[in-house]
Amino acid sequence: MTREQSPTVRRRRLASELRRLRERAGLTIEEVGEKLECSASKVSRMETGHVGVNPRDARDMLELYGVDGEQRDTLVTLARQAKQKGWWHAYNDVFTGALVGLEQEAVALRAFQALLVPALLQTREYAFATLKGIRPDAEDAEIERHVDGRMERQKLLWGNDPPRYWAVMDEAVLHREVGGKGVRDRQLKYLLEAVEMPHVNLQVLPFSAGEHCGLEGPFLILRFADKADTDVVYVENTMSAVYLEKQDDVDRYGLMFEHLIASALPQDESLRLIESFSKG
Repeated sequence: MTREQSPTVRRRRLASELRRLRERAGLTIEEVGEKLECSASKVSRMETGHVGVNPRDARDMLELYGVDGEQRDTLVTLARQAKQKGWWHAYNDVFTGALVGLEQEAVALRAFQALLVPALLQTREYAFATLKGIRPDAEDAEIERHVDGRMERQKLLWGNDPPRYWAVMDEAVLHREVGGKGVRDRQLKYLLEAVEMPHVNLQVLPFSAGEHCGLEGPFLILRFADKADTDVVYVENTMSAVYLEKQDDVDRYGLMFEHLIASALPQDESLRLIESFSKG
């Protein structure tokens, strides 16, 4: 069985195609807005995927761009699919960006973490301690709500047709006793179980590697099966998240990840190091 199609990916693909078709038609955003009697900013937001495109708007835009027949029908169907709601809609108070929707249809995920176990590999108690540390002012109920969402998100790796997941994490993660030594040790044992899945790779970047190209912080590279869906790099900090889609940026982070893989311990050595910490 395969995973559900993601409306987030459908929206991104439709936005890209509408932008391409407008440019092919030789029209500016302002001209489209004038002809469709809407603001140029609305057209711009539709082309960047920041707002959805309903089927009627899609038909109007495609007619303006001289698109008809099967291509028009395909794109109008895409607009309908993009309006559907994924499971994460139930957690719209937790997931405020596009990351989870993009993850849902990715065929490969490459993650680097410098300070914490990657979110898709965290135990519940480790996730709670992490989020509580980041948000010490938050009520426990709010933290639990975010943990629930993170646990649902993790089903991606344990369910049908999972993506290939390759994570590199700094040795500092092994030393940091998030939630106390017991929570940390149980988390590390969980990592040893997770890598038994054939689609999961995990490497540790040792302190002995010295300076490396991940010193600026964590990132995630998402790859998709359809060539129409270009790779995305997700870079997050406490206050914001950035999605990089330009090919130069994607290539740069892809090269960074290759360097991190080369500098990290091979998986078998990484697992022995994790095991030595989990036994404490």
